[in-house]
Amino acid sequence: MPRIGTLANRRIEAYRLRAEMRRRQPPSLRTAPARGERPVVYYLTPDLDLPVGGIRVIYRHVDALNALGLRARVLHGNRGFRSTWFAHDTAVTYASDVALTADDVLVVPEWYGPTLDRLPATVPLVVFNQRAYDTFDFVPYPGTGPGAPYAGFPNLRALLTVSRDNAELLAYAFPDLPVHRVRNVVDAEMFRPGPEVPARRICFTTTRRERERDQLLHILRSRGVLDGWDVVAISGRSEAEVAAIMRDSAVFLSFSDREGFGLPPAEAMASGSYVVGYPGLAGREFFDPAYCAPVDENDLLGFARAVETACGAYDADPVGFAKAGRLASERVLSEYAPERLDEDLLAFYRPLTGR
Repeated sequence: MPRIGTLANRRIEAYRLRAEMRRRQPPSLRTAPARGERPVVYYLTPDLDLPVGGIRVIYRHVDALNALGLRARVLHGNRGFRSTWFAHDTAVTYASDVALTADDVLVVPEWYGPTLDRLPATVPLVVFNQRAYDTFDFVPYPGTGPGAPYAGFPNLRALLTVSRDNAELLAYAFPDLPVHRVRNVVDAEMFRPGPEVPARRICFTTTRRERERDQLLHILRSRGVLDGWDVVAISGRSEAEVAAIMRDSAVFLSFSDREGFGLPPAEAMASGSYVVGYPGLAGREFFDPAYCAPVDENDLLGFARAVETACGAYDADPVGFAKAGRLASERVLSEYAPERLDEDLLAFYRPLTGR
């Protein structure tokens, strides 16, 4: 007989699973017979108006596909909903206004992975997995089979992702599914270097590793490293406001954690900030020690020492210090430019849509 505590834990976990499945319930999607019309690529997107980088990426894909001559729409559940925390004129439509056909392509984020069985089985499906390390969240090992949550869907054509790290992980985990990487874009008009010497400011975003972040700040403050520095936590800001803070910050602290890509440190680099901290695994593709200070995963002491070294280098030679940030900006904006995304999208969608 199981212990009471064990039974209680199982019940709590079962409750959490049911609650999460309700949250991840996709909207009801209608279908219609194929009409031989030009296909439309629909990106099903959660109705979430918060600064979530993955949603910004989806909107950017739709913009890029339409500019390339392929029809695409962001597909939201609730009529009238659209993201408002960044400027856009993206083509958005709603579940009640659409009838999907076998000519179309339905692209869904990994967030809907546990509920793929609630999507139309007759429409070609692509999972846009922007955070491979979350793939198996709320997919219980007991009661599921090999290849869960993607096995058993004949209409699932491929997995799409945004970094080499995540592509390798997904290809290893799902050897029978094609996996394609499409590069993210770092907007050069929004994220660009500011003054020749940025302010004596340290900034960071607040969505990852909260407890570890506070430990790091305690350590730095106790050693006097933060004396005279403006320390800014970026939270609840618009995209333009985030860019402005990064542009005038000498140092950005990266608390990336098992990322799909890690947009905040990439955007900070593009803005000319010197980035110190965790690449979050996926960020290893752009965390080059030539222009930033990568720290080994979970190495809090190494992180603290790297911040202290960076702050000392800024105080000793602000102009020379800023050169590393400008080199980072050049490299990141070159690799993650819109034309790179265009190349990747065309290579993926042209064979899929026949266009």
